[in-house]
Amino acid sequence: MHLPSFLWLWKIAAWSMGLSLLAYLFLAITGILMLRVRTTEEVPLGVVLPWNRGELRSLHYIIGITMVSLVLLLLAVGIVGTLGHFGSLGHSPHLGAGLVVVILVLVSAFSATQISTSKLWARPLHLGCNLCLLLGFAWVSLSGWTVVQKYLP
Repeated sequence: MHLPSFLWLWKIAAWSMGLSLLAYLFLAITGILMLRVRTTEEVPLGVVLPWNRGELRSLHYIIGITMVSLVLLLLAVGIVGTLGHFGSLGHSPHLGAGLVVVILVLVSAFSATQISTSKLWARPLHLGCNLCLLLGFAWVSLSGWTVVQKYLP
């Protein structure tokens, strides 16, 4: 596949990665607030952010859906860019790191939809995936940096 320039792809990837990391941070913050609301029955920062439990959960879901979309966009850009530039995949550990992050994000999103009082496995799976995702994002960022160096003149 020959595309005129891959610069636009790398710009999309850079923005998507940055926004994914920002979304991850906001998800951690809203998740911690949701945990606090669940355990203390009061909204932390209630004076600053006058949200009820449902609004906090909706915000968490919206940010989560956004992060899933950004990670899937990163996957598509990576595949198209690598195939277009090299003609094949698997030129670095970045592919493995990226696939691990995609899987963790999808499992985390699925488990989030299953959290309820009748499915006690869902919340620990969701939290565990998100803790692993922190390491996954670090791995994909470091391996991605080496990939970026290949494309720079």
